[in-house]
Amino acid sequence: MENIALADPGAHLSIWALFMQAGWVVKLVMIGLLCASIWTWAIIIDKLVAYGRMRLALNRFEQIFWSGQSLEDLYRTLADRKTTGMGAIFVAAMREWKKSFEKGAKSALALQTRIDKAMDLALTREMEKLEGRLGFLATTGSAAPFIGLFGTVIGIMTSFQAIAASKNTSLSVVAPGIAEALLATAIGLLAAIPAVIAYNKLSSDANKLGMRMEGFADEFSAILSRQIDEKVAQKA
Repeated sequence: MENIALADPGAHLSIWALFMQAGWVVKLVMIGLLCASIWTWAIIIDKLVAYGRMRLALNRFEQIFWSGQSLEDLYRTLADRKTTGMGAIFVAAMREWKKSFEKGAKSALALQTRIDKAMDLALTREMEKLEGRLGFLATTGSAAPFIGLFGTVIGIMTSFQAIAASKNTSLSVVAPGIAEALLATAIGLLAAIPAVIAYNKLSSDANKLGMRMEGFADEFSAILSRQIDEKVAQKA
């Protein structure tokens, strides 16, 4: 019987066969890791597309903003649109600017502070959009190997139980449990490795986009500060 079992190991050690013969705990581990892997790739693809669109939006806005078009005309163009990135920061600052002057701003310092806060809030919201769901990648990258290791331990325990029940240490008795354990480990790594690589890559890209928007906010704040000083001087 031992010779027959060893003659065609692939018949009993295929991936699907290993999954079907695994215990319910190991099956839950494998299914959970596979779901995490699928969701990880969905996040990666979505973020790559979203970051690409954000770069294009930033490039277009910078081109329009520095083309010499008046701030009022640009604000009227963007005010009623759904803006992102630098456009959202610009609209938030201009909206606060117009509200303050319509109500008769008395303090240039207070006006500048309110505009800076409006831009900071807009920048924070944009960064939250960019970094959303990246935490899942970090969690998957750190936890998936240990979850796979848990399945590995259960598989090895199954092997020892099979040995104890059959009182036989042949490969035909030990191999299914060991293979089941290794499959759980492999699925854990399958989920963890792309998650770690993608998290580092996407976090770096998000920081770069955030730095571009933050740099624009600082430049625009300086422009508005000069205009505030000019208006104060005119009133004086």
